[in-house]
Amino acid sequence: MGRNLRGVDPTARFGELVRGGEAELAHRLDEAALVIAAHAQPDLDVGAYLGHLDAIAAATEEPTVAAVLDRLFRVEGFGGDTETYYDPRNSYLDQVIDRRRGIPITLSLVVVEVGRRLGVTFVPIGIPGHFLVRYGDSFVDAFEGGRVLTLAECEKRFDEIHAGAIPFGPAVLDPARPFDILSRMLANLRQIHLAKRDSVSLEWVLRLRGMLPGMTIEERAERAGVLAALGRFDKAADLLEELAPEADEAKATALTAKAKQLRARLN
Repeated sequence: MGRNLRGVDPTARFGELVRGGEAELAHRLDEAALVIAAHAQPDLDVGAYLGHLDAIAAATEEPTVAAVLDRLFRVEGFGGDTETYYDPRNSYLDQVIDRRRGIPITLSLVVVEVGRRLGVTFVPIGIPGHFLVRYGDSFVDAFEGGRVLTLAECEKRFDEIHAGAIPFGPAVLDPARPFDILSRMLANLRQIHLAKRDSVSLEWVLRLRGMLPGMTIEERAERAGVLAALGRFDKAADLLEELAPEADEAKATALTAKAKQLRARLN
């Protein structure tokens, strides 16, 4: 069953998981997703929810694709939240497990993680505007209750989403890397909390995004603006000064100037 991770600082744990590298993270995506959720729910028992996934896997009749899909979508009743799609609970894995409702990426993560526990490999596929899992030559749309799609049906679904604005090609169905999955989950939460004008939640989302490899200086600096909006001018200035040495000369000058302005607001 899952480890008891109560009392563990969620930001520190997220950093540990990220620094462990993608090969290790591929076996810890469930924990990483739950650690994200723990920022919104400080009392969340991450280990208990890892145990819930263990229990679903243990209850699956046999270690096959068909049995996993039957367990998750027929017996357990997982499916897409079509009524309150942008509810942040759909991006928090513990809430997805409790409610049996989520968005494509979190529901796909449940499929991947239950499958992993049984030695059944589902490959996450982050197509633009949607998320699927793949096994062999077939695909599963977890948001549509575990509907199995052929390649032709995937192309049709993609064209329906994008109305021909984006061409469908092999690269669309490339596997999603672990860092890509976490980045996309956090990007979803960023959009939700921006829309809600929830600066407190937006700050921790941007803090976690900034810990992922490949984030640009501009993306990491966005958090400084949120910190300033929260009145935490010293922390905002610290962040900009930390970023300045990584920037080119013009950008570094702008970052340090902004940091100076923020520090002046402390007086």
